[in-house]
Amino acid sequence: MANWLLRLMTELSSRKWISRLTGRFAQSPASRRFIPRFARMYGIRTEEAEKRLDEYATLNEFFTRRLKPGMRTVDSDPAALISPVDALITGAGPIRTGTILNVKGQDYTIDELLNRSPRTESYKDGYYIVLYLSPTDYHRIHTPVDGVIVEREHVPGKVYPVNEFGLRQMRRVLSRNERLITYIRHGSGEAAVVKVGAMNVSSIKYAEPKRDQVSKGEELAYFEFGSTVVLLTEDGTFVPRNDLQPGLKVRMGEKLGMLVTE
Repeated sequence: MANWLLRLMTELSSRKWISRLTGRFAQSPASRRFIPRFARMYGIRTEEAEKRLDEYATLNEFFTRRLKPGMRTVDSDPAALISPVDALITGAGPIRTGTILNVKGQDYTIDELLNRSPRTESYKDGYYIVLYLSPTDYHRIHTPVDGVIVEREHVPGKVYPVNEFGLRQMRRVLSRNERLITYIRHGSGEAAVVKVGAMNVSSIKYAEPKRDQVSKGEELAYFEFGSTVVLLTEDGTFVPRNDLQPGLKVRMGEKLGMLVTE
């Protein structure tokens, strides 16, 4: 009964207009006084932030903060696929004939996740990594490989929560929420960076200026409030590191595994 009620409440609160209201407040000068409380509540490492707390004009500006130079180390191995974000891994494994198996008890198809793109054929036996960003985390998204952006797609959708409750109790959240998908061609094939919106996220935005030629660790996009990135690699192009599994906490720039080079 309790789960049914929570699901119903979440369905009702997943409307975009509610997220827009939340977003407007977070972008208003009135939100500025909540920054220190927000930082304390979530244990945010404010010493890593580019600016002092009192230099941020709004809660949204603080939430989408950049870090001081040198706060993250990008793995220098040319064949390393790096984490695009600071995150908790909530799912990882081989894609089985076009299906991502058992992400918090639910299966997803590559077709639905990639909005039935013609590119899905190349990923049907690839590898997937689900990276969840909590409010505590740094929310800028970086490029996981050196390469060329060959396509960007915006997929409209809902704004269900992507936390433990949302992934377990709501039906296939990762493929029903709003998504921004970036396909990057690299030396071994292609990777898809699927940025999934969430409840109270007013938007997912690309970093400006947009570039097609990208370097590993370069800013790609950012979330306004917590969300999830699903990283996909094409068939036979990626070998994960030995300890890559749900429950592992990673930081932007950290090696997730190796691209297969010929």
